[in-house]
Amino acid sequence: MLTRYLTLAALMTVASLPARADLVVLQYHHISDRTPASTSTQVNLFRAQLDRIRKLGLEVVPLESGTEAALAGRLEEQQQVAITFDDAYESVWTTAAPILDEYGYPYTIFVNTQAVGSQGHMSWQQLEEAADQSHVTIANHSHDHGHLPRKPGESRNDWHQRVTTSLDHAQSLLDERLNVDNPLFAYPYGEYDTGLEQLLDERDWYGYGQQSGAIGPTSDPSRLPRFPMATAYGQLDSLNDKLRSRSLPVDAAQLPDGIVADNPPRLTLRLPDQLKPEALTCFASGRGRLPLEHQGQAVMVQAAGAFNSRRFRYNCTYPAGEGRFYWLSQQWVDLVQPED
Repeated sequence: MLTRYLTLAALMTVASLPARADLVVLQYHHISDRTPASTSTQVNLFRAQLDRIRKLGLEVVPLESGTEAALAGRLEEQQQVAITFDDAYESVWTTAAPILDEYGYPYTIFVNTQAVGSQGHMSWQQLEEAADQSHVTIANHSHDHGHLPRKPGESRNDWHQRVTTSLDHAQSLLDERLNVDNPLFAYPYGEYDTGLEQLLDERDWYGYGQQSGAIGPTSDPSRLPRFPMATAYGQLDSLNDKLRSRSLPVDAAQLPDGIVADNPPRLTLRLPDQLKPEALTCFASGRGRLPLEHQGQAVMVQAAGAFNSRRFRYNCTYPAGEGRFYWLSQQWVDLVQPED
């Protein structure tokens, strides 16, 4: 059963810093020069990113096995990378797949099943061809790609019925049409709350968000980070830091679920004794560097003013030696703001 508390491996890792390697998961949507820039990675940039992975000598692994190894602290010296695509856009199969085959890299396609066969999305036939490939994993991205956290004013029963229908109907369709039943789920828009995480825990599914960072022994199995790789975020000048990053060794069970109660939200992190609080650096989406307060190993982070966007993040890094950084991103969702 997946757990949201530190495993023995996690405790041992924190107690014996520095750990040696973690898993970095890359998140893509379109691989195209013609689709919306906010969710697209240009084709030449995609090739360049894969070249960089190869030049750094990083191992590209299937998402599930890589996640299991990272959470268990089994990666030792070999930093690993997993490649994922959300929404099963047609360019994933027509453009990205042939390129990935050239490199021999495995990858995962997260499918929102209601969109299959619609304009710009993969068809069931294409998904069947993908599922027949041993290096391709097909996984659940909900049925309707709805906003899954409980809405303001929505009863718990209504929320539960709405969300479980979307989760389970998608999983059933993938099983019926493709004979796949993988325990992997990508949150639409990267949005989650405590109730949604509990539903994934009950199903023994790993949950992947859209907040940045690496997966390590102290990560939470129901809110696993991925680095967005759209053109605006996947440029090569910052790619090395992302690919070689390590999970900030903070007990994920102590982090808030990210639903904004007070705007701007306040984040408290308790660093292990081996890390100096004053060496931590945190930034907020569109706000730049954030001021830090600390009492002992507890670090408090809060932006100066309220945010007016539905989703935003606090990103924190800490030098990990050899030019690497520990990395943690806290995603926030303000349910008062309109849905996309």
